[in-house]
Amino acid sequence: MTETTNAAESAAPHRYTAALAADIEARWQDFWEKQGTYEAPNPGDGDLSGDPATVARPKKFIMDMFPYPSGAGLHVGHPLGYIATDVFARFQRMTGHNVLHTLGFDAFGLPAEQYAVQTGTHPRTSTEANIVQMRAQLRRLGLGHDQRRGFATIDPDYYKWTQWIFLQIFNSWYDPEADKARPIGTLIDQFASGKRETPEGFGRWDELNDVQRAEVLGEYRLAYASDAPVNWCPGLGTVLANEEVTAEGRSERGNYPVFKAELRQWNMRITAYADRLLDDLDGLDWPEAIKLQQRNWIGRSEGARVEFPLGDEKIEIFTTRQDTLFGATYMVLAPEHPLVDGVVPVEWPEGTHEVWTGGHADPAAAVAAYRAQAASKSDVERQAEAKDKTGVFTGAYATNPVNGERIPVFIADYVLMGYGTGAIMAVPAHDHRDFAFARAFELPMRCVVEPSDGRGTDTDRWDEAFVSYDARIVNSSGEVSLDGLGVTEAKARITEWLESRGIGSGTVNYRLRDWLFSRQRYWGEPFPIIYDEDGVAHSLPESMLPLQLPEVDDYSPRTFEPDDADTVPETPLSRNEEWVNVTLDLGDGKGPRRFRRETNTMPNWAGSCWYELRYLDPHNRERLVDPEVERYWMGPREGMPHGGVDLYVGGAEHAVLHLLYARFWSKVLYDLGHVSSAEPFHKLYNQGMIQAYVYRDSRGIAVPAAEVEEAEGEYFHNGERVSRLLGKMGKSLKNAVTPDEMCAEYGADTLRLYEMAMGPLDVSRPWDTRAVVGQYRLLQRLWRNVVDEATGEVTVVDAEPDEETLRALHKAVDGVTQDMAALRFNTAIAKITELNNHVTKVREVPRSVAEQMLLLIAPLAPHVAEELWRRLGHEESVVYEDFPVADPAYLVDETVTCVVQVKGKVKARLEVSPSISEADLEAQALAEPAIVGALGGAGIRKVIVRAPKLVNVVPG
Repeated sequence: MTETTNAAESAAPHRYTAALAADIEARWQDFWEKQGTYEAPNPGDGDLSGDPATVARPKKFIMDMFPYPSGAGLHVGHPLGYIATDVFARFQRMTGHNVLHTLGFDAFGLPAEQYAVQTGTHPRTSTEANIVQMRAQLRRLGLGHDQRRGFATIDPDYYKWTQWIFLQIFNSWYDPEADKARPIGTLIDQFASGKRETPEGFGRWDELNDVQRAEVLGEYRLAYASDAPVNWCPGLGTVLANEEVTAEGRSERGNYPVFKAELRQWNMRITAYADRLLDDLDGLDWPEAIKLQQRNWIGRSEGARVEFPLGDEKIEIFTTRQDTLFGATYMVLAPEHPLVDGVVPVEWPEGTHEVWTGGHADPAAAVAAYRAQAASKSDVERQAEAKDKTGVFTGAYATNPVNGERIPVFIADYVLMGYGTGAIMAVPAHDHRDFAFARAFELPMRCVVEPSDGRGTDTDRWDEAFVSYDARIVNSSGEVSLDGLGVTEAKARITEWLESRGIGSGTVNYRLRDWLFSRQRYWGEPFPIIYDEDGVAHSLPESMLPLQLPEVDDYSPRTFEPDDADTVPETPLSRNEEWVNVTLDLGDGKGPRRFRRETNTMPNWAGSCWYELRYLDPHNRERLVDPEVERYWMGPREGMPHGGVDLYVGGAEHAVLHLLYARFWSKVLYDLGHVSSAEPFHKLYNQGMIQAYVYRDSRGIAVPAAEVEEAEGEYFHNGERVSRLLGKMGKSLKNAVTPDEMCAEYGADTLRLYEMAMGPLDVSRPWDTRAVVGQYRLLQRLWRNVVDEATGEVTVVDAEPDEETLRALHKAVDGVTQDMAALRFNTAIAKITELNNHVTKVREVPRSVAEQMLLLIAPLAPHVAEELWRRLGHEESVVYEDFPVADPAYLVDETVTCVVQVKGKVKARLEVSPSISEADLEAQALAEPAIVGALGGAGIRKVIVRAPKLVNVVPG
């Protein structure tokens, strides 16, 4: 500390400093916690009920996306969204709302488990320690959360209900006639009564045994186990959902290779809700970019299913361009397609092109080799546009049903078994991928959509496919003719023809796949599922929930060499024989029986699929959520047709995963009558990212950003020049700044103001520690406007503000109110700063002006506002004071004097608005009687207008 600093503090012992801010902030945080200031009452008579007058207010439910309690703690980028929702929640309280704002922790998942594997520490121990640390950091920021409602997903009282919801989904089916989920018992009744026939291959329901009945119901259940192609990651020892695999075919976490494998896994039949997930997006107040990502992921497409004969078999394909059937010159099956093994001949057919064989002596060898190659790629890799197309001829020929032509059948990895039927008809003249494949394998192509770009129909001359949805169909004539029709008419005609002959039908297809719901991990929710000696899955009775995680000696799933695709999962839970094998009485009249527990666990997404509901009623032991409480906070209302949370703030990276899954769970619970809201989140807002400069030395190693020095536009660390690039903030990049550091140096209110003032909330912006001082000075000036720095006495006076101050005040109130409501916190701070700067020039600050300034800044800087509010003599907390309301009389612009000249001489003065347009000012000046008289009927050659202060009329 310098002598100058010492002298300044001696002269102003009551100045707003970091030390004073720390004292103020700690005291008010303790006060708020003790008084339960942020506790939002529920309706009814439950444990969270409260003041009926508060319940009667309009309500706001404001949420942040679930944080994960990392051991690294927070850096200043993490609280951006939390501070924003806190500011908005405080504003809503001050505008008369009952506000629910709280925070929990998404605490299951891989990081804690990996830490446990490395250190031998139980995941719960490390996770709970991280939660304690994170809560302390967030408390220091003055966040106004209702602490009674917080929880972690690892709490058994919480995941009891996660398991309960899983069982509701397991014990439900989607009834297409009702267009909703219904209890599985209603399906059983339909089978038993004969109203619904059992699927093909099964007998009558009353003739089936328990295993067969379970197999039938598994075809309908919304949660089901099946053998299916999965993304197997040997390096992690677990399977992954499609969304968890990168475009490079590697695991999102750990960057390990991912392979296709056939495993028995739990799935959620989210595909049953594809149309509703699409349609209901229209009623949500979400960024259009997020809606588009969901629409693309669901991928609804209308087309036709068509059968191509193949010996005694038939290949069924789905196409959105059935109008181009006459242009199909070959077919492609996914390498995993079940027909492949049965159609491969012993030898290559006579005349097989050498390029079709892949260099193999016979079709079986070619197919086997190609399948092995394809198995090493993820679905994402296989769908990526590759320069070189790969595939191999199966040796089989199918028949094009519209013209009877024999067309070769290939397998290629760009066709996926999980999309459509796992088979395509290839129309190379009118599809870019098919065109590239046809050129690579010397396959024929036929133009059936007339080119509009003058290239003609001779495909041998083409360099690329011609794709158009607005053209005439040509070369498409046989038993049915499409020639001369437009695309839409041709689709309708060919579909009608296919249906009339029983070889096809119009249909809808989706890109969306069922949600893979199993993980071969320890640190996740156990499935409440047990298997009897016949392998039939049974749900645990609700009385046996929660099924808690057992203790295990080894937390790690068995991992393998990352490149070893010929491996299978071995879960940590499977090693606890005492837990896995149990004798239970399910209360079904069969008495105690031996069962085997499911040893997979739920994915980390499970707990975050429904946490908004538990915030409403977190201590309810009897039901998921009280219906009255759920309707009050989340029920449908005007402008919110599907109900949901009023404001949900989080990162755009969750566009598909979390948001799609949560919407699915909400719809199932809605269908089954457990909630009134069909959507979880009505308004979604994506905050930007706080970025930081990363400095790297010549080896590419990150160096501590705080130790880098700048000289003449270059950057140096320990004398060595380093590179600088704007990127993420993080401990590993050595550029993290913690909120603790900023709070210690400036105070939490300064940090809050700076993060909100950096720029628009939805835009990423670079962190600059040097700029924080600007908001620190704002608070110091605000403090000086109320408190004498030398004596600590309040200096405001009981006097009426002058006209100029009133205008400045009410314009600020009007602007800040609009900005707060629209989450434009950066511009709200700019308006408060402008007002505060004006007040600093006033000789004596009127009490009324000081009080309204404090109310304006209270949502943003709650500690200093609370302190000064109390010093001004108020006994009640500023938290529930009314937000200022602008007086319209002071929003009208003051007038300015406009001089009107004729031939350069002043002839009139007008009082006009500062914002008057040049046209209006000219019209007003020429209509002024003094100007009309000065002109004396003479014409006007020119009028020079300099709004709002000058008009010069030049007579003609």
